[in-house]
Amino acid sequence: MCTLRNLLGSLAIAVGLTVLVVAGAAPEDRVVLLSIDDGIGPATSDYYQRGVQEAAASGATAVVLQLNTPGGLDSATRDIVAATLAAEVPVIMWVAPGGARAASAGTYMLYASHVAAMAPATNLGAATPVAIGGSTPAPGPDDTDDGKDEAPTGDAMSRKAINDSVAYIKGLAELRGRNAEWAERAVRQAESLTAREALEINVIDVIAATLDDLLTAVDGREVETARGTVALRTAGAEIQTIEPDWRNRFLATITNPSIAYILMIIGLYGLLLEGYNPGGLVPGIVGAISLLLAAYALQLLPVNYVGLALVLLGVGLIVAETFVPSFGILGMGGIVALAVGGVILMDTDVPGFAVSHYLIGTISIVAGGALLATLLLANRVRKKPVATGQDQLLGAVAIAVEDFEATGHVRLFGERWNATAATPVRAGQAVRVIAINGLTLHVTPEQ
Repeated sequence: MCTLRNLLGSLAIAVGLTVLVVAGAAPEDRVVLLSIDDGIGPATSDYYQRGVQEAAASGATAVVLQLNTPGGLDSATRDIVAATLAAEVPVIMWVAPGGARAASAGTYMLYASHVAAMAPATNLGAATPVAIGGSTPAPGPDDTDDGKDEAPTGDAMSRKAINDSVAYIKGLAELRGRNAEWAERAVRQAESLTAREALEINVIDVIAATLDDLLTAVDGREVETARGTVALRTAGAEIQTIEPDWRNRFLATITNPSIAYILMIIGLYGLLLEGYNPGGLVPGIVGAISLLLAAYALQLLPVNYVGLALVLLGVGLIVAETFVPSFGILGMGGIVALAVGGVILMDTDVPGFAVSHYLIGTISIVAGGALLATLLLANRVRKKPVATGQDQLLGAVAIAVEDFEATGHVRLFGERWNATAATPVRAGQAVRVIAINGLTLHVTPEQ
């Protein structure tokens, strides 16, 4: 009995110690690592937002975004900034590796982050918005140091875009306690900074050459997130890398303007070929899928609808050339409309978000070649003798089946016909059809 009591006591002590150890052990800190090494567009925005949401749901200590971008689309940038401001997990944006940049859209993203960091030999800035049509907005009265009292320069839309961007980035700077004056210059005067200069004037918080250096440098720093003040626990934390999944990669592919342009052309021609040959199925199915994918991609991209209309007009004119005898005028107009529409299809000059001019030239050349081949074939067919109908019989050579002087029978194309002749005809003699009267051929002997 005593032995059983001792055994139960020992077991109770062991269980209690285990509970105390488990209760006192802190969970391992974990940092989620994301990476953007491209223009900021719908795919990168989707990837970033999903990564931040996954990090918050899994209880990660922080998110580190390794950033290298030449800029991007305004809508995608604002979505990323909004996701950063609403994040319940601290977001550390790190411009890396050496030689990377956070230009244009990247500067806004860096200002929105809870901790802004850069690696040596990197830069940020040049945040002037690109105006509609691809031109840089003209400076306004406040864009130079000595222009405060000058009359405004540039059109109203340009000044509107500049002022909106200035207010936007200054608001981010004030929220995060960063240099708002330089942020305004980055927009108005497209200024850029090196990592060292950015640290000196309070644009960024840390310079770190490696990820380990970064996590050590920011450890213990307190930041304000959507769920309140959070102290970073990053030194020695486990790194969980989240790569773009198939959905992100697919979205990145179809939202490439050149790919979207190709899908639209394939879709249009596929449906047209199905219309020419009903029941072919393959052209119609491929065309419908391609056109739907193109429509989805184009609604995510800054499309110039005049350019889109020109592309559609170009395809329509090329098709009309095969039905209307315009001697190539409609077709050539279609090729010109197709090329011009492709050039102005994307309503931006942001790097990586314009249709390749080489692609436009290639498609225009292919369309022109197909049009020329169609015209040559049509001309060749026009010169050939008629192969069907009554006109095929005129001038054809028949063979007399019997001797006859006025009326008799001849064989033509394997068929027996009634025939009349002004001169006597012998059996087996070759005769030429000179006229047709109902089912009777008027023939004359071949010389």
